[in-house]
Amino acid sequence: MSQIFPGLRFFSRKLIKPQDLNAHGTLFGGAVLAWIDEEAAIYCICQLNKKNIVTKYMSEINFVSSAKVGDVIEIGMETIGFGRSSIKVRCEVRHKFTKQTIIKIDEIVFVHVDENGKSTPHGVTEPVND
Repeated sequence: MSQIFPGLRFFSRKLIKPQDLNAHGTLFGGAVLAWIDEEAAIYCICQLNKKNIVTKYMSEINFVSSAKVGDVIEIGMETIGFGRSSIKVRCEVRHKFTKQTIIKIDEIVFVHVDENGKSTPHGVTEPVND
């Protein structure tokens, strides 16, 4: 039986400021990747209802377009699977108003760990829909 997941959901928005730019005057990839990692971690913490998670893997990062000062972007996450101690999500960053994609990441994996940093089962098999 296949599971039906809730789809891409957008929770946070960012206003692009001068300190978020690269030398070309567009959104710096390092800044947006930090925002993605934080947003994905928060999303996974909420899905698992557990705080002890670490980033394990991030697939290819597809920079589709960019953003400039004053643009508002939003970061979307979707649960795509669960392992014994892991959760897998995908991410899309897009312009809030035009909906133009800025970045796509097909797979980000987080692992639930114990107090010693060893993977441990999280016991979750279905996404939370709140």
